[in-house]
Amino acid sequence: MKQTAVEWQHIELSKFLYGKSEFTDANDILIKAKEMENEQMIDWYATGQADTVNMYEQHLNKTFNTNEK
Repeated sequence: MKQTAVEWQHIELSKFLYGKSEFTDANDILIKAKEMENEQMIDWYATGQADTVNMYEQHLNKTFNTNEK
């Protein structure tokens, strides 16, 4: 089974904590994980695994339109 963005992020943050990551900023890991998740969702939708376009759009809105600053 393909590694999920969450699994990748967990592993990469563990490496980061021990100074073994290629990333020098934990926020960069988060940004990369969000990009990976978006790609996974596109693949999920493209392969017919998503029920509706609405479900996909709701996921993107929840993931990328946060009010965090």
